[in-house]
Amino acid sequence: MIIAVDGPTASGKGTIAKALAEHFGLPHLDTGLLYRAVGRQVFLNGGDPDNAFDALAACGFEDRMLRDSSLRDEATGGLASRVSVHREVRSALFDRQRAFAVQEGGAVLDGRDIGTVIAPDAQVKLFVTASVDARAARRHREMQDRGVDVPLTAVHADLERRDERDRNRSEAPLVAATDAYVLDTSELGKDEAIAAAIAAVENARKELRD
Repeated sequence: MIIAVDGPTASGKGTIAKALAEHFGLPHLDTGLLYRAVGRQVFLNGGDPDNAFDALAACGFEDRMLRDSSLRDEATGGLASRVSVHREVRSALFDRQRAFAVQEGGAVLDGRDIGTVIAPDAQVKLFVTASVDARAARRHREMQDRGVDVPLTAVHADLERRDERDRNRSEAPLVAATDAYVLDTSELGKDEAIAAAIAAVENARKELRD
């Protein structure tokens, strides 16, 4: 069983995907980390994330880069959003994601184009979303917990910029698959969101069996 979990930044899709993987005993891949690694490598190379050549060159990052704690930084997230608009980058990372998705027994993948591009054949597709206000508040709390002092207004503006890039890029824009279950987590706590996602997957599996 392939479970595709898509959605914008700070919607809760990563937390939900990890919980689904644990609940159903499936391996999990946060595909956003791949793009963050590319963005980070561009920075280390002294390149320009808006330049397709520089971004493609950074796709050769070493696997140990995926364990770099700096990948979770807000700055790296911004770089990831910028390199992800390049067709060459998405093509270079496609095979890696697709191979993970179709492994024997299935998998859970979360990102922005899993249900539409990477695994359009996924048996279950979720699109996790939330208002910009709710997402900004969550991300702001996370940053404060890490000791990062950034104004809420700045976090809000950054999310709006990322949403704009992700939804309007020519290659694999952020959009819910037509057959995806849309889960709005704006008013849900972590446990409530996870419970709703598990219920959605169980319902989808039941429909497939019937």
